[in-house]
Amino acid sequence: MADLATTAGAPPSGASLLDRKMKKSSAWISGAVVLVALIGGLGYIGFHVAQDLGNIVISSVWPFLLLGVALLIALGFEFVNGFHDTANAVATVIYTHSLEPNIAVVWSGLCNLAGVLTSSGAVAFSVITLLPVELILQVSSGAGFAMVFALLLAAIIWNLSTWWFGLPASSSHTMVGSIIGVGLANQLLNPHAGTSGVDWGQATKVFQVLLISPVIGFVVSGLLLLVSKWLIKYPALYEAPKDDTPPPFPIRALLVLTCTGVSFSHGSNDGQKGMGLIMLILIGTVPTAYALNHAVNAHDIQDFIAASEQAGHILDRHVDKAGILGNDPRAEVTDYIRTKKIQPDTILALRELVEDLNHEVSLYKEFKAVPPSQQTNVRNDMYVASEALRLMQKSHNPAFTPDETSALANYKSKVDKATKFIPSWVKVAVALALGLGTMVGWKRIVVTVGEKIGKEHLTYAQGACAELVAMATISAADNFGLPVSTTHVLSSGVAGTMAANRSGLQMSTIRNIAAAWVFTLPAAALLSGLLFRLFRAIA
Repeated sequence: MADLATTAGAPPSGASLLDRKMKKSSAWISGAVVLVALIGGLGYIGFHVAQDLGNIVISSVWPFLLLGVALLIALGFEFVNGFHDTANAVATVIYTHSLEPNIAVVWSGLCNLAGVLTSSGAVAFSVITLLPVELILQVSSGAGFAMVFALLLAAIIWNLSTWWFGLPASSSHTMVGSIIGVGLANQLLNPHAGTSGVDWGQATKVFQVLLISPVIGFVVSGLLLLVSKWLIKYPALYEAPKDDTPPPFPIRALLVLTCTGVSFSHGSNDGQKGMGLIMLILIGTVPTAYALNHAVNAHDIQDFIAASEQAGHILDRHVDKAGILGNDPRAEVTDYIRTKKIQPDTILALRELVEDLNHEVSLYKEFKAVPPSQQTNVRNDMYVASEALRLMQKSHNPAFTPDETSALANYKSKVDKATKFIPSWVKVAVALALGLGTMVGWKRIVVTVGEKIGKEHLTYAQGACAELVAMATISAADNFGLPVSTTHVLSSGVAGTMAANRSGLQMSTIRNIAAAWVFTLPAAALLSGLLFRLFRAIA
């Protein structure tokens, strides 16, 4: 989600004012807060990483070097993501002089941190499901690392390129495009091997959200402004900022509140995009520590065993008697995930996976007791079992009864708790990267949102309406585990208020937005596909 960068030429009038405000004496205070947060965050990350890796026998430094490089690239994506769109949250509060820039940026960073730390991880793993299943299962192989490096580098390169040329682009669109490119390249490189490409069903759902959310932002923000004018008779609310004079206290409080809400919801949704990929990196490099959730307690293990037994009985009722179990149940279930077609031995293989997992967990009694050599195998078995159940429930094939569906969903949730987890230090690392990125890119988007979308300067009411709608839209998408573009929702919201206010729109900015929508997906897909092909040739 890119910031709507200013076009080439002389800087707008707001730029020099922001430069002067940045030089105020309060800058050192916010700088000190950032420094303390950075040192504290790095210390927290270092302590927990050392704790996670403390019991691992180091036979080679190569995996740890690879881990460091991969994490640096993943956090680099979040940093770029930060100055592309986290700055949207502070745009209106700075432009309207409700908060000093230094204070606003630090406050937004803290709210993003809170959003990231309280996020469920649903968006992170929703993005992961778009990837080819065999590459996820082979993430510790050359193909798996080629996948991760290709899509992350493609996303970073495209985001930086669009930012440099002043073309607004969405980090969500870029990431989805990069994943599609890797999926298509994976399929084209092995056309006769039965490898999978893109999960178009899941991709379509993501496309719909990314397409509809800006429309919602435009329409609802415009309607909210009209309703506000009808209900709230407070003339100062509908004025544009004058010089560097702060608005009246009620308006100031409203804008700070909306900034807080957008920052929190952005962290909760956008911060997750890199988390799932970071987890793939951790699983691929140090599976002993991160393949399974070692924080699962004894009570959860007993719940898992009970749910496994129930799921095994249910699947046994639906086994096709014509099915013949092959040598590798996981391969049979993986083939179903790839093709979305149930074969006579699919349910039989899935039941075998469930029963094998139940036996292994019962034997070791806790996930961290699973032998290091088996951690990845157990995780992969759990992953394909969970994905198969998700697809079966989605397609209603086989036709489970409501009680059976509920019991299988309960089993799936226990499996997901063991495999779809995000350590707290990963969230802190992502939050720091987003926050640092915000401090780099905030000024460009503040001026753009305030002066480059409409033909008139942004009023207090327009800024509040756009941010309220953005906050609600992002939060709703987060609850459904779907990624959404903060930049496009907010910028379309501002455009909607300009249209409702009959302020006029600057068509050059609108054309840039349209161009980004057209080019981002195919360009990111082409770039990631070429990088994947290059890395596969090397690996």
